[in-house]
Amino acid sequence: MHEEAYRVFYSQPLRLFPHSDHGRFFYTKKPLLTRLAPRYRNVVNVVEMRLGPGWTDPPKCQDTRRPALGLEDCTNLRLLKVLVQLDPSADVFMGFRGKGATEETYKWFCVDLLAGLFERVPSLETVEIDAWPGVKKDSPLVMALQRKVLESKLHLVWGPLRGWEKDADEPGLIGLEGAMASMRLGDGAPRVVEVHA
Repeated sequence: MHEEAYRVFYSQPLRLFPHSDHGRFFYTKKPLLTRLAPRYRNVVNVVEMRLGPGWTDPPKCQDTRRPALGLEDCTNLRLLKVLVQLDPSADVFMGFRGKGATEETYKWFCVDLLAGLFERVPSLETVEIDAWPGVKKDSPLVMALQRKVLESKLHLVWGPLRGWEKDADEPGLIGLEGAMASMRLGDGAPRVVEVHA
């Protein structure tokens, strides 16, 4: 039963690094992928990476160039999902970026994460980039990630949350615009309301 079940279990998206700087595993020396046996890493086919948490002081465990991470064993990895939670290059983060950090420090850290992953996982085919509502498609971080994916000749797709693959004014699945779209508010379409007394 285990031989059949583990392949199904590990074919679900696996988060490469813990995503919450409030969680006890965020600064761990051994991320989940490192803790898995090579045969389990071998069947992983989707990895998720969240960018934004810990941007003032990224954990040292977030290093995709480390052989100990075990990315070389991920021979069936085809899809990388990148979720950008925030881009600290915006002026509002001025003075909060950490000692010696500029508006580009975290951007290049994230691009380096992608580069290391691309080098160690030749089976990777597609990168999906998505973001939370506060992040724009033309933000420096998103544009740098997009350039790195295209330079690496990988297939780039936009995730469903922001709706970036749609027309510019069509909403994604989260945020106020998504809620309004589900109620068909703000689209200018006439509405008919029936009231029964």
